Amino acid sequence: MENFLVSVPQAAALWVLMLVGVVLLGRALARRTRPAEVPLSEAESDARRYAGEVTVAAGRAAATAERRRADWVIAQQELDAAWLAFDAADRAARQAAKALAYPLMSRRRKPGENAERQRYLHHAASAACRNREISIAQLNDVYAHRGWNPRLHPVVQESALKRAVREHRWAEYQKALATERNAWQEAEFAAGALRSLRLEAAAAVTRAGAGQPAGDEQWWAETWTTAELPAAA
Repeated sequence: MENFLVSVPQAAALWVLMLVGVVLLGRALARRTRPAEVPLSEAESDARRYAGEVTVAAGRAAATAERRRADWVIAQQELDAAWLAFDAADRAARQAAKALAYPLMSRRRKPGENAERQRYLHHAASAACRNREISIAQLNDVYAHRGWNPRLHPVVQESALKRAVREHRWAEYQKALATERNAWQEAEFAAGALRSLRLEAAAAVTRAGAGQPAGDEQWWAETWTTAELPAAA
């Protein structure tokens, strides 16, 4: 029993020494098999820095392209609304013009009737301007009687007002059309710039050896293309 108790600590110490030796040997082998880190050259460092800068620029270009596309969508909606407003004004003007096909009775006017007709014209024109059916310039023409005869019958004045509304709606449609075309061109330009930057970013990452395969360049380019933007009407 005495010999057994003396030999147990010695055996335990031997096993501990053996385990420590195995661990040290494993670490030494791991150091030898690990490839040595080669410091980056100046060209490689510049390539990686350029790849990062182009990638950041591509991200900013993506945000810009999204804003331009949203602006174009809004402009297109405003263009559609302007066309509907013009179409409604055109129908109203045509309907009012039909009333002029019937001759008006010629009779002696009552005293003050011309003043009443003038007040009617001014009141109707002011109401149309408040409703944004005619412009301020058109309202000034009415009050100055430039191209407007305040002594005409209210039916004739109503038809003239409807024509003025149609002219105003047409001018608004032309303005909305120009705005929509400009927004579409800006969105198309932003999409083209984004596509170019993403292609350049993919190529830069590949050249920098950051693990981006060259085959992904097409994916970078196709994430946003000008084909997504339909041609302007």
